[in-house]
Amino acid sequence: MNLSDSNIILDTDSYKSSHFLQYPPRTTRLFSYLESRGGRYPATRFFGLQYILKRYLCSTVSAADVEEAKALIEAHGEPFPYDGWMRVVTLHGGRLPLEVRAVPEGTLVPNHNVLMSVTNTDPELPWLVGWFETMLMRVWYPTTVATQSYYLKQIIRAALEQTSDHAEAELPFKLHDFGSRGVSSRESAGLGGLAHLTNFMGSDTLEALRTGRNYYGTDVAAFSIPAAEHSTVTSWGKEHEVEAYRNMVNTFARPGAVFAVVSDSYDLKYAINVHWGETLRELVEQSGATLVVRPDSGEPAAMVRLAVRALNAKFGSDLNSKGYKVLRHVRVMQGDGIDEDSIREILQTVIGDGFSAENVGFGMGGALLQQVNRDTQRFAYKASAGLIDGHFQPIYKDPVTDPGKRSKDGVLDLVMENGRYVTRQYQTFETEFPGSVMRVVFRDGELLVEDTLDEVRGRV
Repeated sequence: MNLSDSNIILDTDSYKSSHFLQYPPRTTRLFSYLESRGGRYPATRFFGLQYILKRYLCSTVSAADVEEAKALIEAHGEPFPYDGWMRVVTLHGGRLPLEVRAVPEGTLVPNHNVLMSVTNTDPELPWLVGWFETMLMRVWYPTTVATQSYYLKQIIRAALEQTSDHAEAELPFKLHDFGSRGVSSRESAGLGGLAHLTNFMGSDTLEALRTGRNYYGTDVAAFSIPAAEHSTVTSWGKEHEVEAYRNMVNTFARPGAVFAVVSDSYDLKYAINVHWGETLRELVEQSGATLVVRPDSGEPAAMVRLAVRALNAKFGSDLNSKGYKVLRHVRVMQGDGIDEDSIREILQTVIGDGFSAENVGFGMGGALLQQVNRDTQRFAYKASAGLIDGHFQPIYKDPVTDPGKRSKDGVLDLVMENGRYVTRQYQTFETEFPGSVMRVVFRDGELLVEDTLDEVRGRV
């Protein structure tokens, strides 16, 4: 018999099923927290918990789920807390007796601070706090994508502020998500793609729009433009390449419109100098649209330099108030080989040649949504406090072999002190968390806070 895809009991690590037998006798409360212990970036932009809570933790557990999990996990070689899970069903109506507190999504928090905490609300079921570590830890992924995207935005912002008269208007569409085909799952595309859209507004990942509407209350989370791919150009044949380009202009070029054409199917330099720069130049200029030429092979910075210089020679440019050239009628987008290093190199090259950064845009795929992992920001979810036989017990680890893995102890909270975030460590569960920036977002199976994407975007 097939296993249920909706049975959230099974969404854990196998060994978690034995932990109910391992905590000290008369343990009635556990408290765990999530933090970034460091990593590539100095702070993390927290995002994606609302999706996990709404999609999974708000589900109810049925007796059939418990029976299914018991049969599988015991056959798998682990003990199973049958009575505990049946207590969830019979006493709590299948709703999880947990409380989750978290910083508002979109908040940029320096590393080594608490981002989320979890505790049990039923004293008979403290082990549930650890059971759902596996599921809740996955917030590392959208948070890491949102974080990387945020810092890439700062690189592009600096270049635009230096060289453009319209930095704020240009910035939201300068890093376009091309990553849907390069991720491991549809869910990764949706959640990772939406994480990127906490910072930008351009994407070709339609799954991110579905996630945005269904889980973050946004009607249309991002925008795109008509664009060619190699098949739509090369299907015309090499001898009719210019007709493929002409078709793009005739079909999509309207006053104020933007459309993109990959132009390296055969010879990028020839395509720019002859097809675009001579045969079709007047058609492009008179259309009132903006043509975006896409190099899509070769060394990224060199190809962008070639394209920008060649387009400038054919279409001309204007000098803006900051002394940088802005191409007329055309732009360049590089969508191959884009990562942080190539973005920096391309911007330095373009600016070094006297052109504004507004002449170029970036399409980022696997490096945006796939080439991150839990250790990019060194995420950890650790127990930090317990109530055992009525007494408060600090919980932490401090391995001599890796001092960087020393975990925090106590009931943790995040506050703002003198303009900076500080993690407070209480040695009691009896606290009202004065001055907290964290919110109770989930309790006993109910989502208590639901943010829109616009609210998330506004929190940097």
